[in-house]
Amino acid sequence: SEKLIKCFPSAPDLIPPGACNLLNSSTIYANNEVDLSEVDIYGFDYDYTLALYSNALNALIYNTARNFLIEHFKYPEGIRKYDYLPNFAVRGLHYDIQKGLLMKIDAFHYIQPGTVYRGLSPVPDEHVLELFGGTYHIPLQQDSGFYGKGPKVKQFMDIFSIPEMTLLAVANDFFITNDIEYDPVHLFKDVSEAIGMVHLKGYMYKWIMQDLDKFILRGEETEAVLHRLVSHGKKLFLITNSPFSFVDKGMTHMVGKDWRDFFDVVIVQADKPHFFTDCIKPFRRLDGNGDLRWEKIKSLDKGQIYKQGNLFDFLRLTGWRGSKVLYFGDHLYSDLADLMLRHGWRTAAIVPELEQETRVVSTSRYSLNLTWLQALTGLMERLQTYRDPESKQILQEWQKEREELRVMTKNMFNPQFGSIFRTCHNPTYFSRRLCRFSDVYMASLSCLLNYDLSYIFYPRRTPLQHEAPLWMDQLCTGCMKTPFLEEMSHIR
Repeated sequence: SEKLIKCFPSAPDLIPPGACNLLNSSTIYANNEVDLSEVDIYGFDYDYTLALYSNALNALIYNTARNFLIEHFKYPEGIRKYDYLPNFAVRGLHYDIQKGLLMKIDAFHYIQPGTVYRGLSPVPDEHVLELFGGTYHIPLQQDSGFYGKGPKVKQFMDIFSIPEMTLLAVANDFFITNDIEYDPVHLFKDVSEAIGMVHLKGYMYKWIMQDLDKFILRGEETEAVLHRLVSHGKKLFLITNSPFSFVDKGMTHMVGKDWRDFFDVVIVQADKPHFFTDCIKPFRRLDGNGDLRWEKIKSLDKGQIYKQGNLFDFLRLTGWRGSKVLYFGDHLYSDLADLMLRHGWRTAAIVPELEQETRVVSTSRYSLNLTWLQALTGLMERLQTYRDPESKQILQEWQKEREELRVMTKNMFNPQFGSIFRTCHNPTYFSRRLCRFSDVYMASLSCLLNYDLSYIFYPRRTPLQHEAPLWMDQLCTGCMKTPFLEEMSHIR
């Protein structure tokens, strides 16, 4: 970027309109055209959708699972000295179970060089090539399956998986640095079970219920969204894997003790994603004390709480089908994939990382780096046709500079793994799934407050490789797409 300014004193003027500082994390981004006037029914997940949690939760999950690993699974005491590393991992990474490697993969199944970690240390690119038989490519049959759980490679897709990735890295690091022989497959299984115990034993629920103010963020925004939707005559429902007592406490904290009045149907302990694919488990009603009733469920009534069930019975009992339903969730696989692919519902992904990522993208440093990176790539593309020694020498220098710019750009998001949305230039595997399984995506539910409920979300017609860009809107990444931002500024 310094070279760019030196060569072109008016460099800031060269920054394209898309790299503007008006980019706002309250924007809703569209992968597919969605007309809100056609949406009559709004459905929600609970964790990280209706309820956003503070990062303090990740440290508690990590610490408790680490203790389980030592005390229950009899792992060495030395692992206890590793404190939680809040900025080590990012969502959407892949883990090679047999090799014990954490890495970032792009939309074409290629590993991004410089983002492969064994333990807490990066693996040199040449060693990565050796490990994968001379290629950065991960074959489809090894890669994560439909729900992110392949036979040899797992993708970590939900926000709760951040502490799990960190604990995996820490445990691997302990054995490697102390030169202790171990089986990475056993380690993966044990860490996965230790993390699972935190949830199964109800620790997470207990921590949040004991200090709602500390762990639940921006509850007043959730209340504002529900009020707005109901006041416009929309029907609302909740489908969550969490237990009723936990949801009740959190919703009462955010919305008030009459929170159930907002919802036409409330389903807890739904066992997603199986809720969307199985047609076996029937609904059961809970009484006022949270105890299970035995009656056969013939209708889903407002004011009642239901447990388990399945989507096929849900559709039959409600008649809510197709694109008049919009469902919000944070997990691309277990919340959204089946609804979009099998049932034609509209889907909205909650991606809290957008807040930090849009902050980075809005900085002038990022804009200058990216502008020069793109310009340099274009120059290299033209220069490569010249075969004289001087041209080859310059091309080598530019290739080196391009790689330095890529590393600088990556480090602005996360020093280990970079942006969750991009590898060097391609979309990540996470991005590809986000585009495939969500019609729209946003940082939090409160982004809805910036839009009229008859608003139409139009995806940008980004040019294909063989097309020429035609409209300036193709460069705009969202600064003009929040029409009521100023009116709603009192909420945030």
